[in-house]
Amino acid sequence: MKKSIHAVKKGIHDMEVKMEEIICIVCPNGCHMQIEGKEQIKVIGNLCKRGEEFAIQELTNPMRSLTTTVRTTSKDMPMLPVRTKGEIPKSKIEEAMMILNKIEISNSVTCGEVILKNILGCDCDIIATCSLII
Repeated sequence: MKKSIHAVKKGIHDMEVKMEEIICIVCPNGCHMQIEGKEQIKVIGNLCKRGEEFAIQELTNPMRSLTTTVRTTSKDMPMLPVRTKGEIPKSKIEEAMMILNKIEISNSVTCGEVILKNILGCDCDIIATCSLII
């Protein structure tokens, strides 16, 4: 979860430095962190190194896992649950969904089988999360 802090801190030479607040989801601590800067990012409030890495990633290039369903020709199972094997850029989620909405599975697949390789050139495959027998 990320939100902008309303206060703007004055930095060197009175340049405005925007601050963001983020809650870390990497471990159970759920650290409330503040992030400031653009070229040189400073993270405050993290209890571990992983939190700092998460905050920087979330600020510079947020990534997400995607879980959804695709259509099948099976009357017993008209929708097949699928997910990304890794993460894709958050900015490409909508485009990925548009591609997945056009897919229809007409053959049997096993759990973990690749449904679509390298979606949007993100080096991430879409895999089935359960088996389907047609």
